[in-house]
Amino acid sequence: MSRRTKLAKLFLEPEQREKLKAISRSRSAPLREVQRATILLLYTDGNPITRIQQLTKVSRPTIYKCIEKALAAGVETGLKDYYHRPFDPVIDDAAKAWVVNLACTKPKEHDLAAELWTYKELARYTREHAPAAGHFCLANAAKATIWRILSENDIRPHKVKYYLEKRDPEFEQKMQEVLMVYQEVNLQNDQAMSGVEKMPPKVITVSIDEKPGVQAIGTVAPDLPPKPEKYNSMGRDYEYKRFGTLSILGALDLHNGKMIAQVHDRHRSREFIELLKELDSTYPQESTIRIILDNHSAHVSKETMKYLASRPNRFVYVHTPKHGSWLNLIESAFSKMARTFLRHIRVSSREELKDRILKGIAEMNAAPVLFRWKKFDLGIV
Repeated sequence: MSRRTKLAKLFLEPEQREKLKAISRSRSAPLREVQRATILLLYTDGNPITRIQQLTKVSRPTIYKCIEKALAAGVETGLKDYYHRPFDPVIDDAAKAWVVNLACTKPKEHDLAAELWTYKELARYTREHAPAAGHFCLANAAKATIWRILSENDIRPHKVKYYLEKRDPEFEQKMQEVLMVYQEVNLQNDQAMSGVEKMPPKVITVSIDEKPGVQAIGTVAPDLPPKPEKYNSMGRDYEYKRFGTLSILGALDLHNGKMIAQVHDRHRSREFIELLKELDSTYPQESTIRIILDNHSAHVSKETMKYLASRPNRFVYVHTPKHGSWLNLIESAFSKMARTFLRHIRVSSREELKDRILKGIAEMNAAPVLFRWKKFDLGIV
């Protein structure tokens, strides 16, 4: 049998009882008030402290404190916390500013090996050097303390957010030139589809780029086919062998979606000139070949310029700005390759990889897709 408490009985007015009931059933009131209202109701009904503890899952000291406050100063006081003056912060603003300033530097600036801070290393360095800087309150700073200080200022010294610095002062102008070419090509293609323009365009626009580093990777064990009710996917050994890499030079015709491509071991001026020669032999001699391309050194080398001079008025360059290769439409064709026949490809030699790349491009040309630039208002500042 539970021992009866020595506390006095608590008497409630009908209005007080109804208010406590409403609070005890509330889903929006603070949890502490809900618990205390329930405690006072149970105590008023004559339940012993042990029973109240079992029903509310609250510690006995908390129950006693709630009842004693209600008996001493009323039910409203029993529901609320005592007012107390908060302690003055141990870590002052100057010490916090010192931690923030430290986090905005790199560890290597303080003769450490790491490139970025971790909270643990930052806390250790703070404990060792803050007292010498006059911030004795940081002498025992823990990792959690450093985390709270930096979180207040939204600083994450352990993370890197990459950005791209504009290194081309003519980025806007070059971008607008490329977009104007795409608008002209779209107009030519629309006229050709409507039957207005039946002759081939006098200016043929192609998009040129390279896809280097295509790896020739081979398996060391046979692939295992899927088996019903056992394996639902292709099985492949984790180990592999490397045979080297190849580079794809591609020229995408923006009028019919077909690609002229070559596969080489390297990408130099001589390989690029071979692609230009193939373009020259493919298109009518009376047409001008307008090329959208990036700023690779092979595109403007002495050897390339010498060849272009031997074919005056045949080729016209339109350069994409530096770090603006995404403006080149052939990147969409390369992306399609990576998602189709190059995906998970395994070969036994570089020669096989070359043959399969050319075969894959031939399959794409059999059902060409006309890549069009649709967003002309980029809003870049």
